[in-house]
Amino acid sequence: EEESSGINAEYGGYSEHFVEFVKRVRTLYPSKTIIAGNVVTGEMVEELILAGADLVKVGIGPGSVCTTRKKTGVGYPQLSAVLECADAAHGLGGHIIADGGCTCPGDIAKAFGAGADFVMLGGMFAGHDEGDGEIIEKDGQKYVKFYGMSSSTAMQKHVGGVANYRTSEGKTVLLPYKGSIETTIQDILGGVRSCCTYVGAVKLKELPKRTTFVRVTRQLNEVYGTKSINKTD
Repeated sequence: EEESSGINAEYGGYSEHFVEFVKRVRTLYPSKTIIAGNVVTGEMVEELILAGADLVKVGIGPGSVCTTRKKTGVGYPQLSAVLECADAAHGLGGHIIADGGCTCPGDIAKAFGAGADFVMLGGMFAGHDEGDGEIIEKDGQKYVKFYGMSSSTAMQKHVGGVANYRTSEGKTVLLPYKGSIETTIQDILGGVRSCCTYVGAVKLKELPKRTTFVRVTRQLNEVYGTKSINKTD
């Protein structure tokens, strides 16, 4: 069996034990790519990179099926987290993965503009054939089961249930079956490419240098709401 080229160490990143674990993994596997997370502050990104992580996952609570902020009161605005953590990581030669909060191609463009090197898209990719989720038929319609990795569904599947000292921090939902992911991917790529054109970025790496963020109270004109006849509009 082909040996893996990378290691994903996933845990609530604010723990001395976790930092020490990353150090031990780096010692054992000096040539592997190590991903560690999740965190939301520059200081913790720096600590994990200095401990041996190559990439740090950024995001606590913004995911579509995550209830961490509701259940624990812990979280951080995702765009602010990406901005701060990207700056910290790049100063040490590391990279970050923006994890959570994207609902449309524009959100992905903003994540790259804020300095993310990679963007995770669990909610946007869920419901397609390629996700291999459980398909359920209900009232003649097809749905796909989608759940957070801290949900009771995930813990029942992977560790036998929710431990008696904690609670579920994720939802389990049924999404309309979306078919092939090809159209969604094209929509995302088209949006990000057009973003680069608007701001004058020749490649993704240039996007943060061409991006300025402005706080607004209203971003979209919703006069026609959801009345578009095209699914990707």
